[in-house]
Amino acid sequence: MNETMVCAVGNVATQPVFRELAAGPSARFRLAVTSRYWDREKSTWTDGHTNFFTVWANRQLATNAATSLSVGDPVVVQGRLKVRTETREGQQRASADIDAVAIGHDLARGTAAFRRTGRPETAAPAPPRPEPDWETPAESPDAARQQPEPVAVT
Repeated sequence: MNETMVCAVGNVATQPVFRELAAGPSARFRLAVTSRYWDREKSTWTDGHTNFFTVWANRQLATNAATSLSVGDPVVVQGRLKVRTETREGQQRASADIDAVAIGHDLARGTAAFRRTGRPETAAPAPPRPEPDWETPAESPDAARQQPEPVAVT
């Protein structure tokens, strides 16, 4: 499978649009990604060119994105890059979409409180997992005194 996977860090530029389709939930929003560089003449960080991507999310990711994201939120989006070209009114236009696999708030620029979503009722509940035994067995005093036999290397 030769797909171009990207990880884009930027800001939500439009409010996510949520739709319930025959194939399941779908959501889309625009992502603004602006490069920044150090301007030596001004001794300050300067904004460079801004790229805009349409981010598409499906199924549970769509539902969670639509309820969690707002315009201006700093996010990290990982997914498959799709570049499309079309002709409108005699002019060639290109657009870049990201079919998202994962979306999250950028914690380098703020905090977030994670809340797990409920599982569908159709699935049987998972059996409880046994608690692991994290304690190491105490060594006997005799074991501490015994030294391993030296190994001869030939």
